[in-house]
Amino acid sequence: MDFNLSDEQRAFQDAARAFAQGEMAEQAAGWDENKIFPRETIAAAGEMGFCGMYSPEALGGMGMSRLDASIILEELAGACSSTAAFISIHNMATWMACTWGTEAVHSEFCEQLATGQKLASYCLTEPNAGSDAASIRTKAVLDADGETYILNGGKSFISGAGSTDVLVLMTRTGDTDSGAAGITAFAVPADLPGISYGKNETKMGWNSQPTRTISFEDVRVPAHYRLGEEGEGFKIAMKGLDGGRINIATCSIGAAQTTLSHAQQYIQERKQFDKPLAAFQALQFKLADMVTELVAARQMVRLAACKLDQDDPDKSTYCAMAKRFATDIGFQVCNEALQLHGGYGYLREYPIERFLRDTRVHQILEGTNEIMRVIVARRILEEGATELIR
Repeated sequence: MDFNLSDEQRAFQDAARAFAQGEMAEQAAGWDENKIFPRETIAAAGEMGFCGMYSPEALGGMGMSRLDASIILEELAGACSSTAAFISIHNMATWMACTWGTEAVHSEFCEQLATGQKLASYCLTEPNAGSDAASIRTKAVLDADGETYILNGGKSFISGAGSTDVLVLMTRTGDTDSGAAGITAFAVPADLPGISYGKNETKMGWNSQPTRTISFEDVRVPAHYRLGEEGEGFKIAMKGLDGGRINIATCSIGAAQTTLSHAQQYIQERKQFDKPLAAFQALQFKLADMVTELVAARQMVRLAACKLDQDDPDKSTYCAMAKRFATDIGFQVCNEALQLHGGYGYLREYPIERFLRDTRVHQILEGTNEIMRVIVARRILEEGATELIR
């Protein structure tokens, strides 16, 4: 078992780090302060291959493994975790369109999505359907012509909404009592008549990407925009979220790594009582714990990515464990780094508080960490779970 990165993975890492430092790091504070969605920078990331990392090469993607993608996302998140998180969501939505889309979806959207010329939002959550995703009410009814669906309903907390080109959308085509079995996925042009967007929400963090509600009123969606068959939407959504959970966990690790590096430097430079802070054993122990827990979280995420790449039967459980652990640890490390900076860490002149605000939501989205515990607990209590817990 080799934990070292291959030469190719090192090359990915170096390219992503150079892009993050050259195109993102210096602008990230301004994007946050002014709520700027950096489409040009994201398009430039697309030129590097970072908008279709694990989408198939035949449709313009890079065909990478999930492990390779996580290595890249960690570097991007180390510069701006908010923008990196949007890139990760876009990658998930693009992969879903490429994997389950019709020839019409492939030709109209996929290459431009994979190269960052167009951007996608993932639309699952509704005002009354968050953790219980199977309870969504947005409905698509097949018209009498058999070639068009009539879409009505609404989505909430949608990243990029109002500024993206394609909506990868989960709707109900079955009756309201059909649960997960009645959900169908679509890739919908974001500007179809009848689609409207709410205000850009004022948030604690993630200010470099807009978050809006979306309303659908008698939107006519051609049937060729459907992803997969009717009733397959929930399965598609959950498969997408396995990778999405690895992605968002990786964004937490990237943010934590940057704040840790800042803290390491700060405590060696800052003096109190005629000594650098690094001379105090209590602070040495705190730094040691931060490093240890961050390394453990990184390895858990990479293990989950490998399980997903290998299509392991327990891949979803590993993704849930990694998401829960890494997003908790990522936020904790950012918080400890702020504490080590004292009052300076609380100032916007320093990047620590921005990373702290941006990583807090990672414990909520892609399934709350409480739901991650439910997923893991259910699997542990199943018959035949021995290998998972040995």
